[in-house]
Amino acid sequence: MISKKEIKRIARERIDILFQQAEEIFEVDSDLSDRYVEIARNIGMKHNVSIPEEFRRRICRDCNSFLVPGYNCRVRLDSKQNNKVVTCQKCGNVKRYPY
Repeated sequence: MISKKEIKRIARERIDILFQQAEEIFEVDSDLSDRYVEIARNIGMKHNVSIPEEFRRRICRDCNSFLVPGYNCRVRLDSKQNNKVVTCQKCGNVKRYPY
């Protein structure tokens, strides 16, 4: 029988693989990359594994699409508040990250 630790390790590996594939396939089929992100999120929720922050920031929280700057999201720097502002072009969701 596989231990819980081993299951979580496998889930993290699968999440990493899915995000790598989403990045590779994005220019060819953006809907497929969104589906990979959805599968990765489902794996994380099912096995109680958090998605790493570098991947979490590449997901729109409203429409769950895979965000690629210059293609389907806009990135601006707000020097007054020291924030990085990411706007999803699909749904218009705005997310601010401190820098």
